Amino acid sequence: MNEIVLYSTNCPKCAILEGRLKERGVEFTVNNNVDEMIKLGMTEAPGLMVDGKLMGFVDAVKWANEQWR
Repeated sequence: MNEIVLYSTNCPKCAILEGRLKERGVEFTVNNNVDEMIKLGMTEAPGLMVDGKLMGFVDAVKWANEQWR
C-alpha cells in the first residue's frame, strides 16, 4: 500500500477520523496545508488519500473501519 495522507484542519471531524485511523493501527501522515487541499479540489476537511484516491469524511471512515493491522 502506498503512503496514506490525512488532510486535516484540526476540526472535530478531522479528530474523529484521525482517532479511527490510530485505533485501527493505520500508519499515516497528516497534512495541514490548506493551499494543497484547495489544489486537490477539496471543499471541506478532512480528506484521506489512499493509493492516489482522495476520500471525503464518510468514505474515509468506512475505509478506516475495514482496516485491521
